[in-house]
Amino acid sequence: MPVKVSVIVPVYNPGPYIEDCVASLLRQSLPPDAYEVIFVDDGSTDATPARLDALAAEDPRVRVIHQENSGWSGKPRNVGIDAARGEYVMFVDNDDHLGDEALERMYAYGVAHDADVVVGKMVGRGRGVPVELFRVNRPKANVENAPLIDSLTPHKMVRRAFLERTGLRFPEGRRRLEDHVFVTEAYLRADNVAVLADYVCYYHVRRDDDANAGFQRFDPAGYFKNLREALDVVEKYTEPGPLRDRLFRRWLRVEMVERLRGRRFLNLPEDYRKELFQEIHAVVVERFGPGVAEPLQPTQRVVAALVTDGRYDDVVAFAEWESGVALTVDPEDVRWQDGVLRIGFAAELTHDGGPMTFPAAGGTPQWPPRDVAEAVRWLGEDTVGRFGRARPDLLLRDRASAAQYFHPVEVVRETVPAGDGSRVRLVLRGTATVDPADRTALPGDGLWDAYVRVGLGGWTKELRLGPAPRHDRPEPPAAVVAGRVVLPYWTDRHTSLALDVGRAGRRLGLGRLGPADVTVAGERIAADLGLHVPVRTGVLLRLSGPGSHDVPAVLLPGGRLEASLPVADLAGRTWRTALCLTPDGSEVRFHPLAVALRVGADGVRAVSAPRPGGVRKWGRRVRRLWRRVLGAVVRGGGGGGR
Repeated sequence: MPVKVSVIVPVYNPGPYIEDCVASLLRQSLPPDAYEVIFVDDGSTDATPARLDALAAEDPRVRVIHQENSGWSGKPRNVGIDAARGEYVMFVDNDDHLGDEALERMYAYGVAHDADVVVGKMVGRGRGVPVELFRVNRPKANVENAPLIDSLTPHKMVRRAFLERTGLRFPEGRRRLEDHVFVTEAYLRADNVAVLADYVCYYHVRRDDDANAGFQRFDPAGYFKNLREALDVVEKYTEPGPLRDRLFRRWLRVEMVERLRGRRFLNLPEDYRKELFQEIHAVVVERFGPGVAEPLQPTQRVVAALVTDGRYDDVVAFAEWESGVALTVDPEDVRWQDGVLRIGFAAELTHDGGPMTFPAAGGTPQWPPRDVAEAVRWLGEDTVGRFGRARPDLLLRDRASAAQYFHPVEVVRETVPAGDGSRVRLVLRGTATVDPADRTALPGDGLWDAYVRVGLGGWTKELRLGPAPRHDRPEPPAAVVAGRVVLPYWTDRHTSLALDVGRAGRRLGLGRLGPADVTVAGERIAADLGLHVPVRTGVLLRLSGPGSHDVPAVLLPGGRLEASLPVADLAGRTWRTALCLTPDGSEVRFHPLAVALRVGADGVRAVSAPRPGGVRKWGRRVRRLWRRVLGAVVRGGGGGGR
């Protein structure tokens, strides 16, 4: 079979951090003869070269190329491109890993949409990744219709024929931002870029030792020299005007303004802060016209204006003020309605621990601001003016993988008078809808934490939905919807909202069912389980005694369980009961009930189920007692023999 994908992994002294990468590459769902993995060892001095050579000796998919250290990842990736045989090449870093179906899905998506570049959904574990880019699939994306420029890491799948036709390669040598140069040119020269957002393809991982190359403090002069090379690419392939300004804005926003804000800036040493500021000021004055900064979010625009004017002290003062800004999110309602979970919350910004307030009446503050106080006034009035477009997002994040997905939110914006009425609070009230039947937004079983994300005034803040007061918080039941069991619950540590999908056991509350809750009429039994069940649903009742019987049963809307028993097969026994709520699922799980059914000559009667846990505890106590007795005998015998 022709090789569909060549995976290229530059390697330099990863130590044990390469193991997750290796494992994810070897368990790809793409047939083994449809892809190859090329590790390019850039002069590693640890045990990695021998580890990779042994791997290649036993697995025909794996090739290893050794070379002298080149100083950065550009040359190893280029060597991998030249050695690749695949229709597409996929770039992976040695401390990251892929989703199990990443290569298969990305390749199929790229072929289906004739894409030169395929961008797969990324998840950051301790690292920032783009969010807006992956809201939806984008089969025909470019830098004008999609926020592609937000994703400039090299972790893409690129058609090899496109690389050969264009001669595109990574800059080499000891340098920064070689991926920005490569990816930007790829976006601007590709006939089509496809964004796959409904499956997590790439896990971008921060190492426990913080030794990822991207986390090392850089030399500002060298860094911004390399950044200018990415700007050169934009200038080469675009004309002056709105598109070029919009692309430049990405570097102004991410690589410059964001480095000068809040605690991130204040925590740097003073001499380094000044050097960083001076290098950024030089690039801004040299390369960016007014059309680049003007559409920025308000806070970013303030910092950009101060940088342009060279006002270092004001940038520091504004960072000190801005470091007091935070987000608060209060859960207000969580309830099931017709098979979907409705989550209500209120969100607003705070400053120095109290609600943040804004001018009630508009004005015309000076622009650019003459000092930080005037900048704060301008910012407040601009934020009020934009409030009508503000909206919160609700994301569910998988606790195991960190994958996150958006859910629709209805929003009500409230302007609340504060103090003497000259100022107001800006409150966003949202009602999110989580539909368990939508497997693109809630794709798998597991534990999912709810986060609220708010963009307002140039701040993008994200917070877990909580804490919820223990005395009056909503406590919705578990639901059986679309073949899934979903339990909303409040975490013990943060008292924040989470969803248990397909894993909950005792927390479903089925253990609270008692004999008095079960009604018997001849061979039919019924019980109200307290679950949310929107439509009639087939389940399975297991009766266990000397053997077992699986009895088809139904859950009716409202959570009522009904079953017809094969009484003739059960007579003369007492049967423990357990319930499978998703008998057609990939994993059949039975949940024990706290009732047993005694079937005798006089019919069926519900009784309390024996507690196997109690019997086990009693058995453990007996065994511990015997060990003490025997120990005493042995010690006593030993003493007599001395």
